[in-house]
Amino acid sequence: MKIIRLSLWSIDLKSHETYYMADGKTCATVETHVLCLETDTGLKGWGEVCPIPHYLPAYAKGVPSAVTELAPLLLGATPMGVEAKMAESEAFLPGHSYAKSIIDIALWDLVGKAINLPVYTLLGGRRCADMPLYHSITCTAPDQMAQIARVAFQSGIRQFQVKLGADDDWQADAERLAKVRETVGPGPLVYGDWNCGATRLQATRTGRAVAHLDIMLEQPCQTLEDCAAVRQATGLPMKIDENAFDLASLLRAHELGCLDAVALKLSKFGGLSAMRRARDLTVHLGAEICAECTWGSDIVTAASLHFAASTPQKSLLNTCDLSAYVAPRLCPDAPIRKNGRIAPPEGPGLGVTPDLDLLGTPILELD
Repeated sequence: MKIIRLSLWSIDLKSHETYYMADGKTCATVETHVLCLETDTGLKGWGEVCPIPHYLPAYAKGVPSAVTELAPLLLGATPMGVEAKMAESEAFLPGHSYAKSIIDIALWDLVGKAINLPVYTLLGGRRCADMPLYHSITCTAPDQMAQIARVAFQSGIRQFQVKLGADDDWQADAERLAKVRETVGPGPLVYGDWNCGATRLQATRTGRAVAHLDIMLEQPCQTLEDCAAVRQATGLPMKIDENAFDLASLLRAHELGCLDAVALKLSKFGGLSAMRRARDLTVHLGAEICAECTWGSDIVTAASLHFAASTPQKSLLNTCDLSAYVAPRLCPDAPIRKNGRIAPPEGPGLGVTPDLDLLGTPILELD
């Protein structure tokens, strides 16, 4: 079995509501890319990646160029031995993890289909029937955020990510956290996320103001050292996101004492191959894992769900159905949330197939 054709599509995904984050970041309409690797046996492997602008060292317009650069490693090659193939890609094109993730996901999908097994089995086996979801709340007025939390709670959600810092007001951020906590009551997980947009002082003042409310903090500052200082000053547990992108960064966060939880995102690490290594190290270090990606629709969500399902239950904090936040949905057979939880797709490979009519005409075709 050999890869004989590579096709790439670009689709605009529109968020159901604009997501406001700290430091002027927003997420409204973004560009996702979908990749198809087709073999001489007729099997097709699907991948997806969707960088958010001005968020991480990644941008949507870089995906076609990177995929074109890496095409000679794929065309005519077997999809088997995904991790070796991705190691070869690192020597061929250093960096560009976000663009490599779309290739890695498509290769795992192909391998699963070739041997008639779901991807979660290839990643170590299914560890849970379904997984808890968190709901991300855009940073707007505190009362409006509390209402969003109320609706999500009524749907079964029990973990809430509260975006902070959009107005650069630490007292308003404290009010946001307090009102969401009051709305959902004791027990559910509530954590405030600045996406690197707070200073050490701002985050510390906010954290101390809500320290009595059972709150977790997420990536307040741009460096691990500042995040660790906030954790020490507030006494609140810390989730690392943007600063976790390879094994060395995970080890450094653990060394600094701020790795209570971590967002392992496919596009940051370069796909499922690197994520599996990161997961195993994270489990060893005793931190809990949010299994997800930066943004996207059904294909990248499916990959995240297979990864989450293969993660030990005690180490899995939550996962995210990214496709529920955007339109259009790319795959009619994709799973949906139920009572605040979600299960991975069934069937070989990723278990999802995009609607070709919806994808339209490829922007890139190579054979």
